[in-house]
Amino acid sequence: MGLQVPKIAGAPARRVLRVAVLGAAMLVLAGCSEADQHQIKNLAMPDRITEQGPYTYELWKWAWVAAMITGVIVWGLIFYAVVKFRRRSDDEVPRQTRYNLPLEVFYTIAPVLMCIVFFFHTVRVQDIQTELSTPDVTVEVTGQQWSWTFNHGVGEENPDATGEPGDYAYGSYVYTSGDGSEIPTLVLPVDQRIQFNLRSPDVIHNFGVPSFLTRMDVIPGRINKLQVTPTVEGDYVGKCYELCGVYHSRMLFKVKVVSQEEYEQYKSDLADAGNTAEQPLIGGADTTTQAGLAEDDNQEGSQE
Repeated sequence: MGLQVPKIAGAPARRVLRVAVLGAAMLVLAGCSEADQHQIKNLAMPDRITEQGPYTYELWKWAWVAAMITGVIVWGLIFYAVVKFRRRSDDEVPRQTRYNLPLEVFYTIAPVLMCIVFFFHTVRVQDIQTELSTPDVTVEVTGQQWSWTFNHGVGEENPDATGEPGDYAYGSYVYTSGDGSEIPTLVLPVDQRIQFNLRSPDVIHNFGVPSFLTRMDVIPGRINKLQVTPTVEGDYVGKCYELCGVYHSRMLFKVKVVSQEEYEQYKSDLADAGNTAEQPLIGGADTTTQAGLAEDDNQEGSQE
């Protein structure tokens, strides 16, 4: 005996279902705040504030489109099979099919083509995000356990400088450095192509600002270079995206994008406060550790 399912009148059932779906949709939309609606519009991505950011967003957006198309096709095939090959009587035995050549060719070729397209566009966006050209401003960034040091150049810039010791972009620097009790602020001029020379004196960190829609590892023993062009003034946040030790969660920093005049004034204020150096602070004896911790040779991230 087959499974007996109670039957529901067609028209009333459809009306009830339609009202239920409409009510659920209205409830969901009503529960979305303005911030939630903004996140939905951005597909859960931050607002883009750099010249390079929209490329990452477009890649993310079209990945969603491809995923939805794939989902619709798969759901369509599932519902088609459910309706087309449903059992129509208790005594019916479905026709046994070993394979369907067109379908097997489709679900073999289609994923391969999707991977090729995704790979191509991912590499294209990656090349844009990591492209290096002549910078307008160079900032020497040191990620140390467990905070950040930002070195801003003073005077004429040498755009051909490698950033290696003895070949810095500026003749002198002003700096700001954070610790366990103070989160440092990275101040940047708007509409300027900024190069970050990223260094670490201890372990691998990762320099990232969500609104930049890009980030890069900070690796001991080498200089990684990242360039962005901020286009929107405002206050943002950044952090380390690499698990770097017990106080990794405190490796935060603020980002403030300002006008060129405000940027010059900021550097002047740092100089007046005595935060000056002939060369950028890049670690070693210049590295400070978590405030309140006794420093010794066995401490992770201690001064050399």
